[in-house]
Amino acid sequence: MELGLYTFADVNPDPAPGERGRDAERRIRELIAEIELADQVGIDVFGLGEHHRRDYAASAPAVILAAIAARTTKIRLTSAVSVLSSDDPVRVYQQYATLDLIAMGRAELMVGRGSFIESFPLFGQSLDDYDQLFEEKLDLLLTVRDHEIVTWQGGETRAPINGRGVYPRALQDKLPIWIAVGGTPQSVARAGYLGLPMGLAIIGGEPARFAPLFDLYRQAAEKGGHDPAQLKTSINVHGFVADTTEAAIDQFYGPSSAVMNRIGRERGWGPSSRTQYDRSTGPEGALFIGDPETLARKIIAHHKIFRNDRFLLQMAIGLMPHDQLMRGIELFGTKVAPIVRDAIGG
Repeated sequence: MELGLYTFADVNPDPAPGERGRDAERRIRELIAEIELADQVGIDVFGLGEHHRRDYAASAPAVILAAIAARTTKIRLTSAVSVLSSDDPVRVYQQYATLDLIAMGRAELMVGRGSFIESFPLFGQSLDDYDQLFEEKLDLLLTVRDHEIVTWQGGETRAPINGRGVYPRALQDKLPIWIAVGGTPQSVARAGYLGLPMGLAIIGGEPARFAPLFDLYRQAAEKGGHDPAQLKTSINVHGFVADTTEAAIDQFYGPSSAVMNRIGRERGWGPSSRTQYDRSTGPEGALFIGDPETLARKIIAHHKIFRNDRFLLQMAIGLMPHDQLMRGIELFGTKVAPIVRDAIGG
């Protein structure tokens, strides 16, 4: 099983006057150092999410990933996710094919419909077309990925392409394209039917209750004529690792709860409490958090449930101090990963 990290490059949503650019510069510089360390300690994958909000610095993940690609040698680099519905599939392919060249064959794409809506009005897309945009643009992206000369007339949301070449081509023969889902059965079934690897985000509740979605994915893959054993799956979760479980829980609480409560206010959720948070850090909770042995045990236990091929952990959520993240990354690569790999393989 591959072990990885992902983030949205969180920044202060309300910096001092004139500090917004400096804050973003600092976070991106720190992020590059963090992923250099992840590469050095043997972490397999790093993902960077696309957002168009004042609390995140990664509106153009491919640019940041390219900077990281030039400073790393082994770690695979992916979006997590690219909001395909509001972007142009040809341009998305070109960006990640270019990243693949810089990274010498380590690039991937994870695409989704987006859990935030800011990019839709920003790029002139209608939320009324939310589902149709994704379906049609995914079809075009796969066509571009699979064919150098593209002829496509697949939908109503974009003009057709008639025999045009798309360049550059990725170094990998077939640039990996994952589908990110958040628990909607229709999205899960589509990923399986198309024979695309699937990443499932789990940020609340008991993770085990999502297990039927993996069964649905594999059933849909068979229906689409694909061998489920050849398709990769991932669970993407929140959590943290520190030298002790108490430290991990305490360090992660403030930054992560600030983010979840801020999003909750926007969406009408009630505020979370420390009691709820502590409950979610237990063996059956959604947070994967603790000392290296505790975290490794939880990863192994959930692999038995999901039979997932990849595990992605979002440690850098909110305004996590850089030194704590560096220590967490070091522990994840040098302590957690060996335990998991000995138990599962990878």
